[in-house]
Amino acid sequence: MPATTRTTPLRGLAAVAALPLLIGALASCGYGSQAKTDVKKVAATGEKLSADSVRLGYFPNLTHATALVGDQEGIFQKELGGTELKVSTFNAGPSEIEALNAGSIDIGFIGPSPAINGYTKSKGQNLRIVGGSASGGVKLVVNPAKIKTLDDVKGKRIATPQHGNTQDVAFLNWISEKGWKVDAESGKGDVSVLRTDNKVTPDAYKSGAIDGAWVPEPTASKLVSEGAKVLLDESTLWPGNKFVITNIIVSQKFLKEHPDVVEAVLRGSVKTNAWINAHPDQAKESANSRLKELSGKPLGARVIDGAWPSIAFTDDPLAATLQAQADHAVKAGLLEEPDLKGIYDLRPLNKVLKAEGRPEVPDAGLGVK
Repeated sequence: MPATTRTTPLRGLAAVAALPLLIGALASCGYGSQAKTDVKKVAATGEKLSADSVRLGYFPNLTHATALVGDQEGIFQKELGGTELKVSTFNAGPSEIEALNAGSIDIGFIGPSPAINGYTKSKGQNLRIVGGSASGGVKLVVNPAKIKTLDDVKGKRIATPQHGNTQDVAFLNWISEKGWKVDAESGKGDVSVLRTDNKVTPDAYKSGAIDGAWVPEPTASKLVSEGAKVLLDESTLWPGNKFVITNIIVSQKFLKEHPDVVEAVLRGSVKTNAWINAHPDQAKESANSRLKELSGKPLGARVIDGAWPSIAFTDDPLAATLQAQADHAVKAGLLEEPDLKGIYDLRPLNKVLKAEGRPEVPDAGLGVK
């Protein structure tokens, strides 16, 4: 269930004003033949788009910093004009997918595995991936007194955030590549895979209940602050050190009925990522301020300073890596061979990128026709 639901006021406009003019003039018609709203005029005048409001979901994680910063600085709301931004936060992918299916949210930032599972379980009827957000930010961190080399992981107790989640799939695939055997359902085998909520993983590490964890940021850096060591950065396992960790999804119904609103959110995402990459220190502070609002306290400097550099913020959804992650889940026995054709609709994102004079991003053959 959502941890927090709120309406976002228009704020942080100074930060938005400091942005360079990243997006050129957009055509007065919206994405597709249905949209008739002048989206550029909406952002400039505060006029309402085709929907009174849009409900956005994301996680209070640094790998969702595009959402944290875009929300905190009012960038999304500025692009939406008079259409009200309503935000809900989630702690797990399945609950966000349930909210999307139930119509409680319209657009969400989410990891690849929940997006794949949601799409396949609905037989391709519930969502589309419409953009990227982040790459990387996942590490294998271990107790250095017990594990000194990668081979030492065998026989140890390693936590992942959730059965079948993105990091769980990645770790099971890595184990398989090592030639070790683990039952994907029970987590028992040559390595004991313990599915542990990220909130309690640091305490489990301090108590000695686990010997390490394959986890996203900031959990990895929280463990490091408790004396753990980074043994492996998952990005080193991927071509070009890039793999999708956070996507932007939308319900197909909302995309069909309100393409102008989806385009506005994507334009906000693109502007936010540009600002994050141009002003990393300010962006880090902004994300931490939003995390403080959500959790009651900010991340410590040691934790956020260790976590932030390992996350790359990108508009490209890195579609080829989504297919690879689906293949890993099939290999682990967590997923039947999925048909992912149609999971992407990158037309609104590519329209925004084209207006900025940037190249289009590919869908790896998995887009709508």
